[in-house]
Amino acid sequence: MEYIEEKNRVYLIDDEKKRVALIDFPEVESGVVDINHTEVDKSLAGQGIAGILTQKAVEILRKDKRKAILTCSYAIRWFSKHPECEDVLLSPEKERQKAEMVTGPACGIRRK
Repeated sequence: MEYIEEKNRVYLIDDEKKRVALIDFPEVESGVVDINHTEVDKSLAGQGIAGILTQKAVEILRKDKRKAILTCSYAIRWFSKHPECEDVLLSPEKERQKAEMVTGPACGIRRK
């Protein structure tokens, strides 16, 4: 398995080069991205892959000196558990407020 970093996206491919996990963070304004989608194949569920993807996105944002807003429910929860990474958030307080409101499982939206 291999993690691939692209502009505004990180994904994981398996040995057959099939994409099995991803995190998207498109730019919404100059220097600001929206972490809007995290997806992991069911066969990899519970292995921490989404967390690794999110950490890789944080590293990219730090390197590029960009900030993030969060609309992905997984990312909202993840950042609430990793305050050491809130330096990449445009408004850490707003994101903490979102985390208090998120309930239920992460979104199940599938994107191709």
